[in-house]
Amino acid sequence: MFVLYETPAGYAIFKLLDEKKLEQVDNLYLEFETPEKANKLLKLKHFEKFNDTTEALAAATAAVEGKVAKPLKKTLKKILVDDVQSSLLVADAKLGTAIKDKLSVQCVYNTGVQELMRCIRQQADSLLGGLPKREMTAMALGLAHSLSRYKLKFSPDKIDTMIVQAQCLLDDLDKELNNYMMRAREWYGWHFPELGKIITDNIAFVKTIKLVGTRDNMAASDLSDILPEDVEEKVKEAAEISMGTEISEEDVLNIQCLCDEIISINDYRVHLYDYLKARMMAMAPNLTVLVGDTVGARLIAHAGSLINLAKHPSSTVQILGAEKALFRALKTKKDTPKYGLIYHAQLVGQASQKNKGKMSRSLAAKASLATRVDAFGEEATFELGAAHKVKLESRLRLLEEGNLRKLSGTGKAKAKFEKYQAKSEVFTYQPEADNTLNVKKRKHSEAEQTPVKKEEIKEEEEAAEEEVKSEKKKKKKKKQKDEEAVEEAAAPEPEDVPTPAKKKKKSKHQE
Repeated sequence: MFVLYETPAGYAIFKLLDEKKLEQVDNLYLEFETPEKANKLLKLKHFEKFNDTTEALAAATAAVEGKVAKPLKKTLKKILVDDVQSSLLVADAKLGTAIKDKLSVQCVYNTGVQELMRCIRQQADSLLGGLPKREMTAMALGLAHSLSRYKLKFSPDKIDTMIVQAQCLLDDLDKELNNYMMRAREWYGWHFPELGKIITDNIAFVKTIKLVGTRDNMAASDLSDILPEDVEEKVKEAAEISMGTEISEEDVLNIQCLCDEIISINDYRVHLYDYLKARMMAMAPNLTVLVGDTVGARLIAHAGSLINLAKHPSSTVQILGAEKALFRALKTKKDTPKYGLIYHAQLVGQASQKNKGKMSRSLAAKASLATRVDAFGEEATFELGAAHKVKLESRLRLLEEGNLRKLSGTGKAKAKFEKYQAKSEVFTYQPEADNTLNVKKRKHSEAEQTPVKKEEIKEEEEAAEEEVKSEKKKKKKKKQKDEEAVEEAAAPEPEDVPTPAKKKKKSKHQE
């Protein structure tokens, strides 16, 4: 059973003399307390030394990626060609799998092997004879530096940490400037309250205070380098009729010292912004062209690094910075936010309120592609970002005009635009529908095809009127008959009494 041990100087292959000791993992360190005990358990079979740092770096990179380097492959073929049935103890499972696939050698990797590697590392100086400790340390340091440069692809322009720190400092300076300006305006406002309303620019306000001092010196001061002529006249007129209180020379000195601090911080902020702009164009040119240097720097700072930002999908880039609103919307089951830090980009700001969500989604998709090109691309150009920006601007114009681009088979194909026309049925008023008589109704099409004579229409109307009158007479007669029948049924029966005419006749006959 052989043991593969990797060092900065080369590959060491040991032969395990007592395999049973490997089963006792908890007590294995007792066998490496002294160099003598270690040499009794392990015996150096072969040591393959690296020729230079480049070869060592290639071997270390291959081991990290789980591949078999050429020097290791040759060494294992030489040693294990006789002992085909022997197994090899390795410190990395991926490397063991690669060796097994290439050389068909059984590789072992478990907790016992890990403990054995720790013990070998403890007694490496005695087991590897002929390598001084100082030389081994120098080789380890050189290999560590080379490997770090290889992993990071070292370049002074690619250090995104400087961008993160510069952007955070820029935000802090803005907050401090706002606080100092509020204090200066309030402090000097007790002496000259009208000045704050006339001069709205903060830096011009501070420079005016520093140059003039008290308002009594305003008339004799020349403010043409700081203020326009019309504003200067207003300031001087207001100084003559100001309602502010009087202050001492010591108060003015303290206010002017505060103004000096504000001016110096503002100058440093301008310098820091220029530095951040140059660094962003060197590190992420495509992202800078798309969203701007400030928004791009904030996205990188929020993600932690340019590599982390490149790993995010476009949907995450779109709402980056609005995490609280997102989780609050998910918790309350309401609409999720449409944009985060990307809202401050120029393209999103130019869009109307109804199109901001669409533009932020499109911009996030293109910004995600640009970030990946900046992070993993070899050439630092901004051609991709400029091309994407032109496309986004044309899309913004289409959205503002109200026409949407249709999906086509190819990206270069021009979309056809068709105006949407609503088709609705129009119902006209038909006066024939108002007639309730049993008159044969004709369709509107028939009426247009066959012209109707006035005499025929008049005859039809007269016949209809006669029918209506006859029906009314019949109803009236029937009603009268019903009333008479009711009266006869209600009247009493009359008695048999002779009429007066009969009495007269009888009396004449008797006479």
